[in-house]
Amino acid sequence: MKSAEIRKLAPAELDAKLLELKDELFKLRFQQAINQLDNPMRISAVKKDIARVKTIQRDIELHGANS
Repeated sequence: MKSAEIRKLAPAELDAKLLELKDELFKLRFQQAINQLDNPMRISAVKKDIARVKTIQRDIELHGANS
């Protein structure tokens, strides 16, 4: 997910997206633990998406929604 796409989301949608990504990361880690993970690179991609969402949330918190 690109940061431009994330910036278009409302604050409530950002919270929902963050919860969705954290849930996906949990499921991927569980699959990795039982050796059923098809694409191990997906874990790092989800981690980066979580970081993007958190960064944009912090940016909105500091500078307002117009940044």
